[in-house]
Amino acid sequence: MLIKIIFQILILSFVLVNGAQSDESGGMPQLNPEFWVSQIVWLIITFGILYVVLSKLILPKISDNLETRKSQILENIETAEKQREESEQKIKEFEKIMFDSKIKAKNYFNEARQKVLEDINKKKIILDKNIDEEITAVEEEINKLKNTSGDKINRIAIETSSDLIKQLIGEEVNNSSISAIVEDQLKKYKEKQNGI
Repeated sequence: MLIKIIFQILILSFVLVNGAQSDESGGMPQLNPEFWVSQIVWLIITFGILYVVLSKLILPKISDNLETRKSQILENIETAEKQREESEQKIKEFEKIMFDSKIKAKNYFNEARQKVLEDINKKKIILDKNIDEEITAVEEEINKLKNTSGDKINRIAIETSSDLIKQLIGEEVNNSSISAIVEDQLKKYKEKQNGI
């Protein structure tokens, strides 16, 4: 409604100004003092209308747009700040989970390592025990052989000597004389070994 009234006033003023200008000819009407009053009136009306249109229609829309934009920017900043805080919280949680996982993994590794070392030690103890038993058995067998080998060696030496002498001489020799000679030689050998 206000726009219609303003539009009608503008058309009316245009018709009146054209009628006044058609009566006179020559010279610039802006510099003629009799038109100054009408020019000032139209200047006030034009700028008044422009002021009213700007202040009532255009500037409120611009102001609303600026306020909306400002509030949207503030909301975006708040949302971004909340998301940043949530991201930092998630990062802290992730780092805590990673740290806990590393500790658990290290504990699992240490437990597994300890079990393996215990198994190795048990098997080593069993193996050492078996080896000691076998060494003891072998040493006993060697000692038995040492104890019984002298008699066996004497018998073998006596038999071999009697066979050799029989083949060389062609007669049989008494085993007791050969055993006395062999025992005498063994006695000398043992004395030599013992350093006597």
